[in-house]
Formats: sequence, C-alpha cells, structure tokens
Amino acid sequence: MSTDIDTNTEGDGELAARFPADFTWGAATSSYQVEGSTAVDGRGKSIWDTFVAEPGRVVDGSNGDTAIDSYRNIEGDIALIRELGLNSYRFSLSWPRICPEGDSRVNQAGLDYYSTLVDALLEAGVTPWVTLYHWDLPQALEDAGGWPERATAERFGEFAQLAHEALGDRVKHWITVNEPWCAAFLGYSSGEHAPGRREPAASIAAAHHLMLGHGLAARAIKEADPGATMSIGLNFYPVYAASDSSVDVDAARRVDGVQNRWFTDAALKGAYPEDVVEDFSAITDLSFIKAGDMELINAPLDCLSVNFYSKFTVTGAEGGAASASAAPTGAGSAWPANEHVGFVTTGLPQTDMGGRSRRRGLLKR
Repeated sequence: MSTDIDTNTEGDGELAARFPADFTWGAATSSYQVEGSTAVDGRGKSIWDTFVAEPGRVVDGSNGDTAIDSYRNIEGDIALIRELGLNSYRFSLSWPRICPEGDSRVNQAGLDYYSTLVDALLEAGVTPWVTLYHWDLPQALEDAGGWPERATAERFGEFAQLAHEALGDRVKHWITVNEPWCAAFLGYSSGEHAPGRREPAASIAAAHHLMLGHGLAARAIKEADPGATMSIGLNFYPVYAASDSSVDVDAARRVDGVQNRWFTDAALKGAYPEDVVEDFSAITDLSFIKAGDMELINAPLDCLSVNFYSKFTVTGAEGGAASASAAPTGAGSAWPANEHVGFVTTGLPQTDMGGRSRRRGLLKR
C-alpha cells in the first residue's frame, strides 16, 4: 500500500491517522551496531570485529566493542520502545554470539540473552521480529572461505534451525537475511564492508550462497512451524538513466539487475534474470549454482521486507563517478562486471552517507 503523505505539512497526529488502525509501528536494529559486549559470555569473533580492527577500514576508527550497550540494557531499550509507542521490534541475532565457531556448537549464554530479550518484549506487549543474518558472519567461517563457499550457506541453514528451536515457541516473525546485496557486493566486491575483499567473481558466488542460505533457513523454519511468517530483507533502489542514450539506458539496466532484480527474481520467480546472467558471464561461469538451488531459494514468502534509502542515476559514458558507495575509501565497484558504470549527481539533497533524498521515491513503479 502506498500513500501520498507530505510530512512537511501534517502534524504527527494527522499523519498517524492516515494509517490503518492495526498498522504495525516498529524500530529495527542489527546486533553488531547495538549490542556491544563483543568479548564476553563466550561470544566468538565476527568478520566485523576483524574488519574494524584493521587501520583505515573505518574513517574515524570506531568499532562495535561497546556500541550502545544493548547487551547490558534490555530493560532500558524496552522502556524506550514503549515510550515511542511502538508495538514491534526487529532485531538480529549475532551468529558468533550463539555459535562462536559458526558450527553446531552452541554458546548457551548467547541463546539465553536472546531468550531473555524475547520474553521481555512480549511482556511489554511488543512483537519480536527476528533477523537471522545482518552481516556478522563468524570469523571462523570467513577463514574457511566465507559466503563465496557453499558450506557457509549450509551452516546458516543449521543456525536457523537451532535458533528456531530455542525461540520459535515465542517468535513467529522471521527475516532470513538482511540486504544480501550489501553482504555480497560491499563485502566481497567493493571491499567497503566486512570482510573487505575485492574479488568481483567471488562476490557473485557470495550473492548466490546468501540467497541459498535464505532458502535453507526458510525451509528449516517452515518445516518446524508452518504458521511462522517468513521474509527476506532487500534494499531496493530505483535506477534512472542519466540520458536517453543507449549507453546510459544500458547502464541503468545493468545496475537495476545487480541491485534489485538478481535478488527479487531469485526469491519470487526461482530464476536469475537472463540479462544479468549474461552480464556476469564476463567474469564467472556461475558453476556454483547447483541443481535444486533455485527451487530452495524460491521458498514461499509470507511478506517481503523492503529497505529503502535512495535512488541511483547512472551513465555508461566515460567520466561518471566510479562508485555510488557510502564510504569515502576509494573502494572498488560494488557492481561486478559493470565497473564501467558511473553514478551521476542530480542536485537532490544528499545524506551524510551520500544518498540522494527523494521524498516520493517509494512511489516509483
């Protein structure tokens, strides 16, 4: 459902009144960004712990060792949620807090933390929405090859099963993977995110295995609880050509394919878009896609989680900006096999992360 709301002219009460009475208002966090306590109670190391410790990876040298200390402040966080009048809270599980080595060995203290959080939310009348993966891969799995390796998807399916066994009696809403585009292409192609690798071909394998992990996780949870709500979190960007020229139109097709359609077509249609497969064939033979993978990835969804930030305007002509990335780190391209595509500044207001603010962007069809 879309609605034409001008937040500059309506008061809070008028704005809220335009939503259905049963509309769910919530907040969302990710484990590494808020929990802190990265070296206590048996938590293992994640790729982000390793990444931020390398000089130059983060502009100001900050890290998640303390963050906002949510691990030690469940009561305060829930008080804030209630003060805001929210009735749902989406948080992610720290895979290395629960499985320090990324395998089936469980750190009970980690599971206990999330169990306590879920109980406290329910007691406060707040519905928990659990994200299984928001980028904090156990470092042990990265040492074994990370998301470019099929085994990582298999371990993720096992992690989803044990998480559901511990929390599924109370948690009924699950998001498998948050923004696989970021995890794959910022993590393994441009190198801006953990683990900081610049391997375009490997990033495409990572993108597939993240989607395979989604399918394995969805299957594990649905088999245990057919009534559970399953979703995947995708970050969509409307993509515009800078002009009507054929090179710009093709650039828009290419970026839309990598950013949006690679993931939506796989999840909703059970096939990768043919034009993107052809583009990627310049650097990979896609031999990591095995028989039965796409059927798993095409697991039925109960809803689609949409993360929306900005839009892209692109050109295929020489002279465009090398990257539309957030961090000013001189990173490589996050669009493998499309490194020639440039990103054009359009004069719209810009966020600190470099995103162009377009108030009606969600209305684009």
